[in-house]
Amino acid sequence: MKKEIIFKSIIGAGLLCLLLALIFIIPGNIEQAAIPLILFFVLMGIGFRGFEKLKGFTYTTMIFAGVTAAMYYPEYFVSYEGYTYSNLITPLIQIIMFGMGTSMAFKDFAGVIKMPKGVFIGLLSQFTIMPITGFILASLSNFPAEIAAGLILIGCSPSGLASNVMSYLAKANLALSITITAISTLLAPFLTPLLMKLLAGQFVEIDVLDMMWSIIKMVIIPIGAGLIFNKLLSGKAKWLDDAMPIVSMAGIGVIIVIITAAGRDSLLDIGGILIVLVFIHNVMGYNLGFWISKWLGLSERDARTVALEVGMQNGGLASGLAKEMGKLATIGLAPAVFGPLMNITGSVLASYWHRKPIKDE
Repeated sequence: MKKEIIFKSIIGAGLLCLLLALIFIIPGNIEQAAIPLILFFVLMGIGFRGFEKLKGFTYTTMIFAGVTAAMYYPEYFVSYEGYTYSNLITPLIQIIMFGMGTSMAFKDFAGVIKMPKGVFIGLLSQFTIMPITGFILASLSNFPAEIAAGLILIGCSPSGLASNVMSYLAKANLALSITITAISTLLAPFLTPLLMKLLAGQFVEIDVLDMMWSIIKMVIIPIGAGLIFNKLLSGKAKWLDDAMPIVSMAGIGVIIVIITAAGRDSLLDIGGILIVLVFIHNVMGYNLGFWISKWLGLSERDARTVALEVGMQNGGLASGLAKEMGKLATIGLAPAVFGPLMNITGSVLASYWHRKPIKDE
């Protein structure tokens, strides 16, 4: 009871900070709202930890705190004494992908044999629905070419580990989710560059072979190393098993903040519209993934899985590719927005499905 009072007090303090921020913002003194806004997100994130139904939003709320800081004080998140922070992105993604590999096993790929129909429909949906939707939204957006290409890039990326967590919470088919994530990641070095060349080639120049190598070095090699590590030292390095999720979450947070700071000026111009289009992209992935799967004969449990796999993309990989292309501040914006947004929508959808009985069981 005492802890609950403390956490409620922290949330109350956060709401007071929001009120103070609004007092500055409404008359037009937006710059003076910086500290209260940042404190609002930090305090809400801490306060959420005290409530079971809200603690899942702690990470995303802290990301918002970082993004707010990067929007107000970009100079602190771009470089320091000549060192450009964007150089951290590729090694951070490699660490995150190594962590992904340590959480996987070679048996995860065997799901292709055990659940061929679900895996095929999941992969087909993954590499058609999101790339095509991204292309349509980019074409209609009237954004500068490189920013529009970012919408296609996030659509052409494979699914990420967050979809596995959400599948578990949504009472979906976790084994199918893990298999689709694993196989789509292995296919990414081939399909992502080819789809980008086909769909985004009119927006930006795409070097297919260079993008293939970027994905191999950022994703395939680290995941392979993680798989081998897991095979040889399974259960013998518990500290690493405990540490990697925290390191991965922190790494994604750092990447998002760096991209936000780098693309601040563009975000100020088109940020609101970009958020709306990314939201549409994300939600269309869930809806089309679910209903197409149902139409093709999958059970509701498997259709939930495919919906989450399609709607939740590997934003870290997309951000890394934007960095490798030298266009972090433009192509990297849509992936940076997509990551936190999909965590919110994915959590809401998973919570809804968790409470909703599966009809065909």
